[in-house]
Amino acid sequence: MDRMKGIGMIISGAVLWGATGPMMEWLLENTDLTVPFMLTIRLLLAGIILLTILKLQGKRISLPWRQKVWARQLVIFGIVGMLGVQFSFASSIESSNAIIATLFQFLAPIYIILFVSWKHRKFPPIVQVLGMIVTLGGLFLLLTNGSLAGFTLGQTAVFWGVAVGLAFSFYTLYPAHLMQVWGVLVSVAWAMVIGGIVLLVTQIVPIVKQIKLIGQPSVGFMLIAVTIVGTGAFVLFLGSMKYISAIEASVLSSFEPLTAMVISIIWFGQALGVWQFVGAITMLLGVMWISVAGSKIDTGGEDLLKE
Repeated sequence: MDRMKGIGMIISGAVLWGATGPMMEWLLENTDLTVPFMLTIRLLLAGIILLTILKLQGKRISLPWRQKVWARQLVIFGIVGMLGVQFSFASSIESSNAIIATLFQFLAPIYIILFVSWKHRKFPPIVQVLGMIVTLGGLFLLLTNGSLAGFTLGQTAVFWGVAVGLAFSFYTLYPAHLMQVWGVLVSVAWAMVIGGIVLLVTQIVPIVKQIKLIGQPSVGFMLIAVTIVGTGAFVLFLGSMKYISAIEASVLSSFEPLTAMVISIIWFGQALGVWQFVGAITMLLGVMWISVAGSKIDTGGEDLLKE
């Protein structure tokens, strides 16, 4: 029964996260909102809401700030991890679309394998190497639509797509010990607030100029929806890990790009080319292969750049 509950939670979380991509794409294409403004509102609002809920539950949310080592790790996680993932993902959507951005996120397992292998001075197992080759083959089809004549994506789109995978890898590896000590929700909530504050401080002038846009019903509603749906997706992801294995979570997370694809086709009339679609499916199969093959590999990357 618990396992079925976990499966339901991870699928629901993946569907909700997949839905946030098209929602952000709509905001960026149909309003004057910029990526920094959208993310500042989203991160600060979600982070403050989570911290408030935790405080009401009696959690001592200020404790991590009383020791320099944890405070430093929170700041690094908030800026490089949380803000890095959010900014690169939104920028990837802006330069391509929600489907492509979500698929690029699935390059993260390859980066993680390469880092862990480098850290332990060991060549990755051949089964994982094969999975990486399959994933990269799918990426090639996604980028070229099966034609060697030229890429279907611009350089900016490719740059932010690669950045999404790298940022997600850091986000996955770096805070492991932080979350183990202080809890996932406390760590993530503070990371959201930190990321939002950094964007607010560095982009204060353009952000202030755009505040009036929140008064537009469609903009305000969509911003709130993106924040609630994205936060709900994350909570469901975390909760599911109590009931199912990491392998199952990784495989079932394939509902993310599939959801983004279906919504984008219905909402925007977007569709991948035939070979791009083949590439997308190939990438998902490659990531599933990597996940299953790596189930027993030590992912002790929690010390990544910790000092």
